Amino acid sequence: MYDGITIERGVQGGVPVIAGANVPVATVVCELGNGRGISELLEEYPNLTKEGILAGLRFAARAVNERD
Repeated sequence: MYDGITIERGVQGGVPVIAGANVPVATVVCELGNGRGISELLEEYPNLTKEGILAGLRFAARAVNERD
C-alpha cells in the first residue's frame, strides 16, 4: 500500500500506523504539529524510527492532496 505505513483492521482500530511501531500516523503528525521534535518522539516511542516518522508525514501529505 504505502511504504512504511500499514492499515490493518485489528491494529489500532484500522487507522494508518507506522509499520513496525504501531503508532498511528495521526499521533505523529499531531505531536510534530504541537512542536515536539523527532528526537522526542523517538524517545517516547522506542519502536519508532526517523524513517517511520518521515513515511508518516509523506502518507499524511498524500492524504491531504487526494481529490475525488
